Amino acid sequence: MKKKFIVLGVLFAAFGFTKMNAQINFGDKAIGAVQKGVTGFTFSNADAAALSKAAVDKMDTENEVASATDPYTLRLNRVFGKYTAGDGYTLNYKVYKLKEVNAFATADGSVRVYSGLMDIMDDNELLAVIGHEIGHVANNDSRDAIKAAYRKEALLEGAASQSATIASVTDSQLGKIGSAIIDSKFSRKQEAEADLFSYNFLKKNGYNVNAEESAFRILAKMSEGSQASFIDQMMSSHPDSQQRAEDAKKRAEKDGLYKPYVQQKIVNTAPVATKTTTKKATTTKKTTTKKK
Repeated sequence: MKKKFIVLGVLFAAFGFTKMNAQINFGDKAIGAVQKGVTGFTFSNADAAALSKAAVDKMDTENEVASATDPYTLRLNRVFGKYTAGDGYTLNYKVYKLKEVNAFATADGSVRVYSGLMDIMDDNELLAVIGHEIGHVANNDSRDAIKAAYRKEALLEGAASQSATIASVTDSQLGKIGSAIIDSKFSRKQEAEADLFSYNFLKKNGYNVNAEESAFRILAKMSEGSQASFIDQMMSSHPDSQQRAEDAKKRAEKDGLYKPYVQQKIVNTAPVATKTTTKKATTTKKTTTKKK
């Protein structure tokens, strides 16, 4: 039985089968793309963030989101929750309870991690993955991707006149934007820069930088076997996971930090509360006998 993997969030663009068409209900409002060119319209960073947020909000309603007390959420908050802001962006995190190996970040700073990814990567590897995704946000790759999707679909009537607003996007069009977010494919240069961002993030914050190589090795291993030909096709315009693992290794060697990485225990369960028992202090009376 073939296993299906969604593109690892644009993170390593290593896998392909997207289920977004099944996950997003295009609804009765579907009107199709506007069949005309869109040229010269303005699309600011704020526009990209607003459109990204609307699309992610829609995806949040159509996927099972782990609750605040769910073990996956607790782990994600423990591992990455303290990193909520960067240079010009604010981050928010949620876990999708889906078996696919996936993670993505959008122009508004929304980071979504699939439980399937958390099942196969330890904390340091997860940090490397999310660090890469945030790299795409910090480098404005996510903004440029959603701008390209907006332009390609010519989503709004009157967009060419620069008078349209994001509020005009229909439910169906948000679905298409959501699919575009998942399916976005960045250039080799953008991927390499996001890889470097992740490495520097690990290094700056005192984490094991060799986890980045390990994460790529995991992806490379998963691309073997029955999925190989399909993944080779998906990887045609992206760096190979094995090569990117070697690049991560070379970075660590150059910094004198390289050491073969040993994956740590993966724990996606809530910590067990320890019961504290209080012993009652017992006092014993001393009895003295008087000599008669």
